[in-house]
Amino acid sequence: MIYLDNCATTKPRDEVIQSMVDSMKVGFGNPSSLHRMGFDVEKQIKEARRVIADYLFVQEGEIIFTSGGTESNNIAIQGIAKKNKKRKHIITTAIEHPAASNTIRELEKQGYEVTILSNDNMGRIDLSHLKDSLKEDTFLVSIIHVNNEIGVIQDIKEIGNIIKDYNKNIHFHVDGVQSFGKIDFSLYKSKVDTFAFSSHKVYGPKGVGGLFISKNTKLEPILFGGGQEKGIRSGTENTYGIIGFAKAVQLLSKNTSYENKKVLDLKTYLVDELNRRIEGIKINSFLDEKSSPYILNISFSDTRGEVIVHYLEEDKIFVSTSSACSSKGTTKSHVLSAIGLEDRFSQGTIRICFSYDLSYEDMTFTAEKITKAVNEIRSLTRR
Repeated sequence: MIYLDNCATTKPRDEVIQSMVDSMKVGFGNPSSLHRMGFDVEKQIKEARRVIADYLFVQEGEIIFTSGGTESNNIAIQGIAKKNKKRKHIITTAIEHPAASNTIRELEKQGYEVTILSNDNMGRIDLSHLKDSLKEDTFLVSIIHVNNEIGVIQDIKEIGNIIKDYNKNIHFHVDGVQSFGKIDFSLYKSKVDTFAFSSHKVYGPKGVGGLFISKNTKLEPILFGGGQEKGIRSGTENTYGIIGFAKAVQLLSKNTSYENKKVLDLKTYLVDELNRRIEGIKINSFLDEKSSPYILNISFSDTRGEVIVHYLEEDKIFVSTSSACSSKGTTKSHVLSAIGLEDRFSQGTIRICFSYDLSYEDMTFTAEKITKAVNEIRSLTRR
């Protein structure tokens, strides 16, 4: 099997699985309980919070645990909207993940004004448009750091400077689900107020994520209950998930540089192989530092992306067409529409997402099978 859908989810590392099994066997107490079992689990959660805070170079008290990226984005966006009832202007992009864009769309239905920033044909937002869009009524700018379909990286440091130079009270939220653990950045230097991230994108378990909330930021909760996670995210903590997440981040801390270089080399090699074998290709991802090394979006004219996906799975190669959270490949991606990709290419687009455990042999085999699939599909579509 060659698994190339790592943007949708990753395979948990063996050490992560073992840490969760151990927790389930002996550390199953409720962290809110007053007895020693509860206290021991509470200590483990505190240690997990420290591990993740250290990885992000932030303070331990600025991290809360959630059920994943979608909840983290919702808490940040809805929470700051509830806190700013007088100002009604939001700025965002056309290439946000649905976890953010659909949340903002709901606010728009409630009377909020939304400005969508323009972008170029590779997904980079127009910073001059951002400058021109800021106004007295703006209370939130929400930006996806690494786009989940094409991998383009937004310059959050420059964006943060533009926002805060205009008005330091404008909230800067970043969807970091595809950047956490994948690229280098500084939340403090970028003047980010909230930052959403998730476990299952970095070889941890599903059902757990996190939200960085800067110490000077106040959010209104959108979920009420027992007051866990500083009252921002009530509910019994997913202890096993949190412990597994922390183990995944510990391993990331040791391996990030090596793994990032390896996947970039594999990405470049695969593109070279495909360009050598197939004509009528369009690469929609940068092959340098302007894109995540883990994401490759590629289009083949006169094909269908979902058909390529099914061809490849016959050989146990697993890729996708777009975001697993929003599409089954039957409609045109809003991201590809936003970058102006013409239909003859967008219909034949697949997304390949890499992992540290892949090899050059895997890439060669994948290139061979993609070539075979494209040629067979074209033999039918070009009749």
